[in-house]
Amino acid sequence: MKGVWVFLILLAVRLLSVFFVKTSYVPDEFWQSLEVAHKIVYGYGYLTWEWTQGIRSYLHPLVIAGLYKVLDLFRVDCVFALTLLPRVLQALLSAYGDWRFYKWCNCSKWSLFVVVTSWFWFYTGSRTIINTVEASLTTIALSFFPWQGESSHFLWYVALLSFIRPTSAVPWIPLCFHHIRHSRVPLLSLLLKHYLPIGAVVAALGVGVDFLGHGSLIFTPVRFFRLNVLQDIGSFYGSQPWYWYFLTGFPAVLGVGLVPFALSVLDTFRNPSSANYRRKILLVSIATTLVVFSALPHKEFRFVLPILPMCLYLTADVLSRWSRKASSTWIWAVVVLLLVGNAVPAGYLGLYHQKGTTEVMPVLAKIAREYKTPEGDRASILFLMPCHSTPLYSHIHRNVTLRFLTCEPNLNDDPNHEEEAEIFYRNPSHWLDTHIPAYPPSETPSHVVLFDSLKPRIQDFLSKYKEAHSIAHADVLLSDRVGKNVLVYERNDQKTGNQPSQNQPKKKVPRKETQFEDNADARDGEL
Repeated sequence: MKGVWVFLILLAVRLLSVFFVKTSYVPDEFWQSLEVAHKIVYGYGYLTWEWTQGIRSYLHPLVIAGLYKVLDLFRVDCVFALTLLPRVLQALLSAYGDWRFYKWCNCSKWSLFVVVTSWFWFYTGSRTIINTVEASLTTIALSFFPWQGESSHFLWYVALLSFIRPTSAVPWIPLCFHHIRHSRVPLLSLLLKHYLPIGAVVAALGVGVDFLGHGSLIFTPVRFFRLNVLQDIGSFYGSQPWYWYFLTGFPAVLGVGLVPFALSVLDTFRNPSSANYRRKILLVSIATTLVVFSALPHKEFRFVLPILPMCLYLTADVLSRWSRKASSTWIWAVVVLLLVGNAVPAGYLGLYHQKGTTEVMPVLAKIAREYKTPEGDRASILFLMPCHSTPLYSHIHRNVTLRFLTCEPNLNDDPNHEEEAEIFYRNPSHWLDTHIPAYPPSETPSHVVLFDSLKPRIQDFLSKYKEAHSIAHADVLLSDRVGKNVLVYERNDQKTGNQPSQNQPKKKVPRKETQFEDNADARDGEL
């Protein structure tokens, strides 16, 4: 009965994060999951280059698509359900992973405390990014790992992880070597009867799903490795020095928990006893992951999520051993320090930082649902922001025209390649003059979404519009392209304001580049 109550507590925390965490983190939480699922179920949307190049597996989006299909069948597929329920689904998986973590740690109170209060896990635990799935499945696999015994149950999770995101296999290299070395089953038999069959079954399932999704027989992990590792496409989205994970990424993810984690590392090497053997293997896995990931130029905080459960295990272990001898005063002092130290970044980043790009979407969804021009045309929205700054059709759920600046990498080694977003920000006025017609109104976007930092650079273009909404995004100016507020402008549709003067020639722009087309035959998906 105690286990049930613990699970309910963990589930309550993860569900709380669904409603508490209102900000955006990375584009992948929408563009690699919800947008793909929406395209599968409703037939309209946008797929990024990762999907057209076949480096992503449909296994994760297909789960969300199944949820969307159920909502569609029961005619309850409103925007609120499409955006909320996938996060609830992820919260359920994360809560189960947390419960398995609690069991793995022998049901210690400190394990429950550290997994609930980890600021980065609270911040990401209900987000629909593949890295959150990685962390949950890694935790589950670790709880089944046979430190003693011959079970191979954990291999199913490892195989699934390796297929949906090949880099997930890196933390498991030392652990699998440990499993093979200490197994009483002969090596050849272990490989032929456990590792290879499980890997083959999962690979067959993944290839089958991807065949249906991509429309051709491809092995997505190989394409992922070739483009992201061998061709280093990830560097297109930024690169950091080799030591970034050690000095910035890893410490930031652990936050105030870095102190007990460091004490656990010191204690493990100061007391090389057999009791510390499990901790040593986990440290080797953590170090291996950080070293391998440091060799890749493109680095992000979320990439270390799969090793976070290992770090929390070591943290809970050292706190459990320390608290046996510590006074209650010191224990409560540490509890308060860890609680406050995690609550501050979780609260600020979850509630305030980068919230405008998600809070603007209900506004745009209402515009897409209700807006009509005097001529009866529906809304057409132009996003003048860094590419993928906002979600798209999954948060609007209307087949209106949405235009945004693209930023596809140089996949064909074109020496003259330039991304559209870069061209735009170099000279916004010129881009608008050459891509957006001035007349007739039906050829121009009815609404424009931008950051306030761009406003002074396109005043002439915005003179045909009026500001309709301003939504706070960040307390500080994040860059010259990402401002403090998200602005929504609406076209001024008064006839006197949209007719060209007799002496002003009509600006002609090729229809292929500028026409905002709307497929009125597609289902709107309204509740």
